[in-house]
Amino acid sequence: MHLKKMMIVAAMGAMGTALVAAPAQAKQGDVLVRVRGIMVAPTEKSGSILPGFPGEKVSVNNGIAPEVDVTYMATDHIGFELIAATTKHSASGRSGTTGGIGKLASTWVLPPTLTMQYHPIVEGHVRPYIGAGVNYTLFYNEDASSGLEDAVGKTKVHMSDSFGWAGQVGVDIDLNDKIFLNLDVKYIDIDTKVRLTTAAAGTQNVKVSLDPFVFGVGVGMRF
Repeated sequence: MHLKKMMIVAAMGAMGTALVAAPAQAKQGDVLVRVRGIMVAPTEKSGSILPGFPGEKVSVNNGIAPEVDVTYMATDHIGFELIAATTKHSASGRSGTTGGIGKLASTWVLPPTLTMQYHPIVEGHVRPYIGAGVNYTLFYNEDASSGLEDAVGKTKVHMSDSFGWAGQVGVDIDLNDKIFLNLDVKYIDIDTKVRLTTAAAGTQNVKVSLDPFVFGVGVGMRF
């Protein structure tokens, strides 16, 4: 009898351990909310600043910001993710006259992005995914630098909004049955036309393909 009780207790203990260790399941109808810290790293390609500065191009710096995203699991394997974040970036001259000025302008960037994700592993402690979708980027609070205005007088900056595609890869790693660690990388197609309306140099234009990688690390919760 004593041995039988020991076996029952051991079996119950093993079952309890298995339940605790059982992987979480992302299933149809789940809502996954993630909070990430992101770095937006442009891989910019710039045209010339025309008509006044042919051959002179611009570079764009990285931006770091918090991000919130929500994923709705339409099926066990297909999810739709919408992200919301905004980052500030500066454009600087790289050579010649504008290179001597350095920072030319700054802007805030709001790139809401919707992706459709494929989650190959429904049940597991580690759940990778891939996704593709669309992006609409808004530029706001554009501002000329003091260095540029010292050189060419009062300047108005306008940057056109952008519509493009986006791709992503990522992974969710369980911390418990509700909370998980998230690692995510996106590539976003962003093109803009920058117009500088200056007092001394007239109107100058430059086309810039930002095309950033967005690296994110954060935590998520399953609802």
